[in-house]
Amino acid sequence: MEFRKCYLDLVLVPLSFLITIGYHLWLWHNVRNRPLSTVIGVNAHGRRLWVSTIMKDNDKKNILAVQTIRNTIMGSTLMATTSILLCSGLAAVISSTYSVKKPLNDTIYGAHGEFMVALKYVTLLVLFLFSFMCHSLSIRFISQVNYLINCPQDSTIVTSTYVSELLEKSFTLNAAGNRIFYSAIPIVLWIFGPVLVFLCSLSMVPMLYNLDILFGDSKKGRNGEIANEV
Repeated sequence: MEFRKCYLDLVLVPLSFLITIGYHLWLWHNVRNRPLSTVIGVNAHGRRLWVSTIMKDNDKKNILAVQTIRNTIMGSTLMATTSILLCSGLAAVISSTYSVKKPLNDTIYGAHGEFMVALKYVTLLVLFLFSFMCHSLSIRFISQVNYLINCPQDSTIVTSTYVSELLEKSFTLNAAGNRIFYSAIPIVLWIFGPVLVFLCSLSMVPMLYNLDILFGDSKKGRNGEIANEV
């Protein structure tokens, strides 16, 4: 009987994870091989041009660089703060003596025993912790860029290429933190049953596809020229 209750969880939840992971593997392949067909690739190329332009004309654009980087740090800080606050709330729920599964016993499909409820909350906690870690590391790298981008151009060590690499590491970690944060949405719905997890994952993939992929002539022409840069 218990296996029958767990059947939907054992099938739909792993399938939802596979859908999300499969989409991001496909996106990574496109970013590496056809960068100008993706928003991520175009933005990465634009940031390299921006760093090069700022460092060449640093006397006039140093304030612009600092303000732009400050805004990026604020965004990562907001996401990191939100993640750690959610972690604290989940930790309080897990450690409380109140049985959070009681109101849901007769209203959801799938398993809702004590172990399964604990698994749902612990999975959420792990995701938010990883999101916090990615955003914290992103802040670390972009804080270094904040100093290095104003270095004089006669330096043979701190070059625009080196600064661009640090900036890309920061944005890569920021993007990873955001995607992990988004992947927690289906897990939140898992509290109310595995069917909602599957439906949410299915609906998120076309939404992310439209946000990640460029359409039309803008993605043609120079994919091969910068494929090795992204």
